[in-house]
Amino acid sequence: MDAPMKFVQIIDYETDRIEEMQAMGRRAEEQFAGRTDGPTHRMVLRDRSNPNRYLVVIEFDSYEEAMRNSGDPETGKFAEQMAALCTKAPTFTDCDLVDVTELK
Repeated sequence: MDAPMKFVQIIDYETDRIEEMQAMGRRAEEQFAGRTDGPTHRMVLRDRSNPNRYLVVIEFDSYEEAMRNSGDPETGKFAEQMAALCTKAPTFTDCDLVDVTELK
């Protein structure tokens, strides 16, 4: 039996309150630490052409785990708080992780 395909969600948002967003993200990481259906990796990227635009890349062990996480009321509360700090509504892109290569 094949292992489940890893799943990645990309959240694209704009904010002029990044310090508050980062502090909220750190609190959420502490709160969600140890969850079996939580994210396994997170990357926050800033757009060099638009310094108020950010992309958050979140990896899960599977789509099913991501959906369980998404359905959790605490995750919903976090998403609402995050949206309140945005100057443009976040957009979400759901992806199956097809390939990863460590180049160094």
